[in-house]
Amino acid sequence: MYTGPRKRLVYNSVTDLWALKEAACPVSCACWRDLAFGEQSVWNPVGSRNNAPLPPPIIGRKLGQLEWEVRLLEIALFLFHFRIMRPDDANIAGNVHGGTILKMIEEAGAIISTRHCNSQAGEHCVAALARVERTDFLSPMCIGEVAHVCAEITYTSKRSVEVQVNVLSENILTGAKRVTNRATLWYVPLSLKNVDKVLEVPPIQYASKELEEEGKKRYDEQKLERLVTKERNGDIIFPVINPEPYTVGYSQSSLIHLVGPSDCTLHGFVHGGVTMKLMDEVAGIVAARHCKTNIVTASVDAINFHEKIKKGCVITISGRMTFTSNKSMEIEVFVDADPFVDEPKERYRAVSAFFTYVSLSKEGKPLPVPQLLVETEDEKRRFEDGKGRYLQTKAKRQVQMQPLTQQ
Repeated sequence: MYTGPRKRLVYNSVTDLWALKEAACPVSCACWRDLAFGEQSVWNPVGSRNNAPLPPPIIGRKLGQLEWEVRLLEIALFLFHFRIMRPDDANIAGNVHGGTILKMIEEAGAIISTRHCNSQAGEHCVAALARVERTDFLSPMCIGEVAHVCAEITYTSKRSVEVQVNVLSENILTGAKRVTNRATLWYVPLSLKNVDKVLEVPPIQYASKELEEEGKKRYDEQKLERLVTKERNGDIIFPVINPEPYTVGYSQSSLIHLVGPSDCTLHGFVHGGVTMKLMDEVAGIVAARHCKTNIVTASVDAINFHEKIKKGCVITISGRMTFTSNKSMEIEVFVDADPFVDEPKERYRAVSAFFTYVSLSKEGKPLPVPQLLVETEDEKRRFEDGKGRYLQTKAKRQVQMQPLTQQ
């Protein structure tokens, strides 16, 4: 993220700024960057210039009667982040790890949420990730391409913020761009003085009552799903001795990680992006063990962050295969934390999610996935549950594609 001086640009209408935003996200971030960043102006870290309070953000419509600065609009509503993909971001086939992209998505969401939650006078806070909705990986990203991450606040409740993020990949040799990811994240503001205190979120204004009602509906749905997920978090992955190929026990994997200062926020708790990157790494190992081919992340079902993970904890990230279709496989991943420093207590389940992977040939073409051999009643039950999620996702995708085919 660019951190240098900003350029003061005042427009006579927000219509012009909205057009800039549409041009920059998701098509390209370059024009916005060139306009928004330049000669020096006064900078206030809480999101206002010369300590003047920010006007409430207004989303969803074009306003011709207001004069807003590009920089203020960027701070209040939008954030753009970009960087080139390096060899250590990718697998042996040159495809960027899904976890790397998830980490960039979370960083952008954390920045814009923290900015917004500190945009009014009061107790300072840091936005903590509570949930990531289903995230689809629409196209693989490769080494040498530039990732453009665009984050936008779309809804606020009393104590949470919804952020929608788009990721584009740019080939800097040809200039070609394509959308690779879309994600929705939920954050809660935690006080810097008391990490257990959730502060109130400054409200945003909506162009219409319908937009606000749609956001409220999404909020209620994710809140209910989090409660349902937490109830089934008693599962534990046990090692299997001499497992047969293509069984659950054959591919299941675990990774143990000591949480250090570089993994943590100002509070001393793990960044959500760090956790997601480790989860994707374990899920990738499970998928590779099962297929023995090049594999890439296709999607991630909702990731629920049930408990905070503190610096000094030892976390165990465990993954197991739950379902396979002809060309995809679902992996369930858990994160369990063992606190050893300051407050020793029993191990607890911190995060859970389902990752979907596909198998690719050397030419990048989808390959058939070996079918999972289920043995126990629990494995059969999890397979049927996974099949249900797969069919539900497939049906939603077909509904979304219908308007496109009718054009």
